[in-house]
Amino acid sequence: MRLQILGCGDAFGSGGRFNTCFHVSGAGPGFLIDCGASSLIAMRRFGVDPNGIDAVFLTHLHGDHFGGLPWLILDGQLVSRRTKPLVIAGPAGTGARLSAAMEALFPGSSTAERAFTVEVVEIEAGGRSEIGGVAVTPFSVRHPSGAPSHGLRIEAGGKVLSYTGDTEWVEDLIPLGREADLLIAEGYTVERPVRFHLNWATLAAHLPEIRPKRLVLTHMSPEMIANDPAGRYIAAEDGMVLAI
Repeated sequence: MRLQILGCGDAFGSGGRFNTCFHVSGAGPGFLIDCGASSLIAMRRFGVDPNGIDAVFLTHLHGDHFGGLPWLILDGQLVSRRTKPLVIAGPAGTGARLSAAMEALFPGSSTAERAFTVEVVEIEAGGRSEIGGVAVTPFSVRHPSGAPSHGLRIEAGGKVLSYTGDTEWVEDLIPLGREADLLIAEGYTVERPVRFHLNWATLAAHLPEIRPKRLVLTHMSPEMIANDPAGRYIAAEDGMVLAI
């Protein structure tokens, strides 16, 4: 698999970074993990064809993680002339929240006639789903978003990619990331506790239990961006490409 980080910023653009969005290709259908508000801009900047995206897997329903979906759908309808279906897999409430977001931004857009279908699949923690040749298992995390928030363990092309989403430490992060080929984890601060967010010191203390083959930290605050990885993790950057 090939993973390109289209956005690794927090909700407030720290470091001038785009909102969260990861593009995975090379293992069958192309897909996104999260699609924050700036994601379509990032796709244009980094040369990712929106029509090459078959599915979007969402961790939670905050705007910096799902707010790019209305733009992606409208681009397919009005600009890129999409014809193939788009599957959006997210927690319970995804369908209603997406419709509300589209109506708030472009009234009438949620029910507009298109040349492609948008299928919303709502997934639950603990259940393993096969979506377009990709297996996804959500894990419950602690990050209030008006709907369940998940970490995702994704299997495709014989590889395992795990992503914590936004969360403070929960024990489910251990099976979520255990021996994953790549674990993408929130690293919001170095050690300062911030409610509902994960700091590097806490994660580092549990790495002997998780044992990921590689670790990328994302969603970093300014203090974390300035921290020296010292070979302990890969610090995410917009545009970065990783082979999995």
